[in-house]
Amino acid sequence: MSRLDHLYRRLLLTKFFTKGWGKPENLKRLFDFRKVISNRELCRHLVPQDYPIHIDKEVYDGDCRILVGHFLSPFTHHMPGIMPKEVETARFQVILPMQWKHTLKPVCLHLAGTGDHFFWRRRLLMAKPLLKESGIASILLENPYYGTRKPKDQLRSSLHNVSDLFVMGGALILESLALLHWCQRQGFGPLGLTGISMGGHMASLAATNWHEPISLIPCLSWSTASAVFTQGVMRKAISWKTLKNQFFENSVYQEEISKLLISPEYEQQAYNMGQEFVKGLTSNNEKLEQTYMEFLRNSFVETNSKDETLKADNQKNVRESLPSSVQLSVKETLGLTGRALDKMDPPILFHFCKPLLHLSGVLAQAFLSMWHRLLNQKLAAHLMLSSQQLSIQGVKTKYLYRMNPSSASGQQLLQHAVSKSKLSHGSQSSSASRDAVLDEQAHSLEQEATNFMIGVMDECTHLGNFSIPIDPNLVIIVAATRDAYVPRQGVIPLDQLWPGSEVRYIDQGHIAAFLLHNNVFRKAITDSFNKQMNLYHQR
Repeated sequence: MSRLDHLYRRLLLTKFFTKGWGKPENLKRLFDFRKVISNRELCRHLVPQDYPIHIDKEVYDGDCRILVGHFLSPFTHHMPGIMPKEVETARFQVILPMQWKHTLKPVCLHLAGTGDHFFWRRRLLMAKPLLKESGIASILLENPYYGTRKPKDQLRSSLHNVSDLFVMGGALILESLALLHWCQRQGFGPLGLTGISMGGHMASLAATNWHEPISLIPCLSWSTASAVFTQGVMRKAISWKTLKNQFFENSVYQEEISKLLISPEYEQQAYNMGQEFVKGLTSNNEKLEQTYMEFLRNSFVETNSKDETLKADNQKNVRESLPSSVQLSVKETLGLTGRALDKMDPPILFHFCKPLLHLSGVLAQAFLSMWHRLLNQKLAAHLMLSSQQLSIQGVKTKYLYRMNPSSASGQQLLQHAVSKSKLSHGSQSSSASRDAVLDEQAHSLEQEATNFMIGVMDECTHLGNFSIPIDPNLVIIVAATRDAYVPRQGVIPLDQLWPGSEVRYIDQGHIAAFLLHNNVFRKAITDSFNKQMNLYHQR
């Protein structure tokens, strides 16, 4: 990872989410609304084609003319009361040529990255050079919570609440649709969307909801924002103490909101687990299948035994009778821990069983029959992969993050969180072992808060939760190989979510790529527009 990325973030002292997660009722409304705006057929009807856009003035700047305008964010109509008043009015600039050179009038909408307030940076580094080099005009939309849309009590780009990021994303989706409709009314086209860093991700979200083929060039962004805030250098810019306090003080986050979250990452992980299990099935002979079936029968089906000691011994004997390679396969693919199975969400269970649907044989049929029975009985399983510390329960996946409870305030938070958390209510231990128990509890509590952040971020930002663009072949993704702000490891690749899209790499970190390689971004924009013109605008 880039040292410059780490150094640059260390120099910035501002903290994000200093007021916490946001009101629980707002989060619930936003998660419900996400299920609407992530569906192109539903979302396209939220913004009328004749949505009112106001042009305030026109100015001339060298060899281009600039339109300055505004409009009321469509988000306010569908989610009233969530946006601060300062945020409700969307403002934009349009960078146009003095005279179009061809019959086509290509326009690209640029969304702002983190810290990109007002318009001057995008106008200077992207819009004007793009117009001069390729004849592509630009629209620059001001982000909610940025520039003239920044709440008075907000410091620079530091959003107060986690929910503010989701308001920003939802608003930008609808505002982009309003501007794209306006472009069509003006006779502009072909159309495209782009942005750098957070702007690239917001452009991707908006493009998924456009009902026609559109160029999309997300630069220095990827599949989800969860890795940005839990693995990348931005993790250290978050007010984790506030988030942990709120998470454990208010049970609604654990007991209600966590159940609303959907992450494609867990579905993919469950599917991969199923594939690994299938590999074990196909390599075994009939005798081994029978042994497996007996193992499964004793471990899963016989749940009504009154003699728990006899039942546990029986399961232990069956497991130990398996060959060591089989025991390892069972451990790695099912992660059986020897204790009663907990609940597992049916959608995750479905993805786990998918790879078995095409198999035949005694074991495959027994396995599917067993899980079918569990589903019918409204039971589920709690599967654990020891190698990945994966806990499939709702949207929770355990990552190895640790909290340092050395300070007095940290000890108070830990003691309070332990009393609130569902993780640890064990028996009283001796004074000598209590510190070790608290340390282990601290690790678990840190994981709980981090898991919740992963869950809420994936729910609202993971592109696997949104429609696929009409033509992914028009998508050119520009990524940095040593990006410490937007880690790509451990998440579903964007080009895997959108087959047909292209990924181009810059051998730099996030900051260096942004500062030194705007020409690469512009080249990708030009190439995508040329591809769109060749495919859809030939006359």
